Order: sequence, then structure tokens, then C-alpha cells
Amino acid sequence: MKILDRILSQSAYSAEIDLPLSQIDLEDWLFTLPEAEYLRCCAPDHIAAGLTWTDDGRRMSINVEMIGTGLVVQHYVCEEARPDYLRMNSISDVFTGNGRTQVNVVWELIAEATDSGRTRYTNRVTAHPTEAFMEFLDQHGIPFEAAATARQEAGGDHNRRETPLFAESIGRRARLRTAA
Repeated sequence: MKILDRILSQSAYSAEIDLPLSQIDLEDWLFTLPEAEYLRCCAPDHIAAGLTWTDDGRRMSINVEMIGTGLVVQHYVCEEARPDYLRMNSISDVFTGNGRTQVNVVWELIAEATDSGRTRYTNRVTAHPTEAFMEFLDQHGIPFEAAATARQEAGGDHNRRETPLFAESIGRRARLRTAA
């Protein structure tokens, strides 16, 4: 099994937005998200956020947050963007008590229409080990399964708490856009 085929952690949580799908624009929300709004979406875990570009011109969202006991600096590069779906991919720097390593995190933002005319927002986060991460585990005598269990618990808890707040923020942005 290749390293990137392994899953370190995976979680998906959903929350409803009291607006029809036609009014939701995830791409607009993420790439206009003020840092203060990002911080409100999972206090105190969310520390900083910003937008930039890769050298080849792709949009990038930089997020700094605590996931469990690790300080994570995420460099999310946009791989796919539509109003109802975003796929962001990051080689994220993780700072732990044992030092610094990296994980590959895929963040998917999904908006779907519900039968009630509302929108279901799903926040899916999948973390894969990198070669640097596997070497880090070896250097510190940490079994992959133990690291995966810890990451699953911490990442799942974080995602569970941020998803409804992201949904509320997406709804606020949509209302502002339609009112303008």
C-alpha cells in the first residue's frame, strides 16, 4: 500500500442552511472569508487565516489551527471549485511536542439541496500520512495505528464543532450577497 493510499483520519459532518442551494456559493464564501469570521467558526481552535496564490496562480487558503495538541498550518490549494463544491488539498505543517512533521489533508466542502428546499452543507476532511510523517513516527517510536487513533479523535472532534459554524457563516454570506 502506498503511503498516500493510507488514511490517517477521516470525518464528515453536515449541517443545514435555511436557504435554497441556488443561493449558496461555497467558492465565494471561502475566497472572501474574513479572518475574524474564520476565527469565530471554531474558537479557540482557529488561530489565523489568509488567502494567497501558488507560484503557478492557483488560489490558496492558509489556515492556522489547533487540532488536538498539534498546531497545524494548512496550505490549502484549490483543486476544484464550484458554487456547490470545493476540493482543497494541503501539505500541512504540524507542530507537536515531539517536533515538526507534515500530513496531507484534503478538505471537501459540499452543498446539496434537501427535499425541504434548504441546503445541506457537508464538511469532509481526510488526512493522509506523508513520507515525512512516517519517518517522524519511526524516529519517535510511535506506531501508525496510535497516531491514526489520536488524529481521528482530535480531527473528528474539531470537524464536529466547526461544521455547524461554517454552515451558519456560509448562510450569512449568501444572505449578504443576495441583499446587495
